Amino acid sequence: MAQFMLMCCQSEMDPAASEGVMPMLLELHRNLREAGILLDVQRLRPPESATSVRVRHGETEVTDGPFAVTKEFLAGYYLVECADLGEAIGVAGRLAGARSGTIEVRPVIPPAEWA
Repeated sequence: MAQFMLMCCQSEMDPAASEGVMPMLLELHRNLREAGILLDVQRLRPPESATSVRVRHGETEVTDGPFAVTKEFLAGYYLVECADLGEAIGVAGRLAGARSGTIEVRPVIPPAEWA
């Protein structure tokens, strides 16, 4: 088994398009927990609430807002444990965000491999 982070990237969502999404997500979360796949899920505040930190030439730069200028932003994430990338892609395809944005699937490096 391996851990994968499913990063939910979306543009501004039309409130009308988001109606009915929450019950579907709650059902999906329940199913993934019962299957032992879902380790964590979090929703992030909007990009305007971000603070970006960079260190350049020994100086710390702090900027209000997100670092990247893009139409899509990181809205939240799922941390799942799957047998392989194929299973993680299958889970990503079930997320509502895949229909209105992009789900980036990325393997997590276990702490033992950091060194």
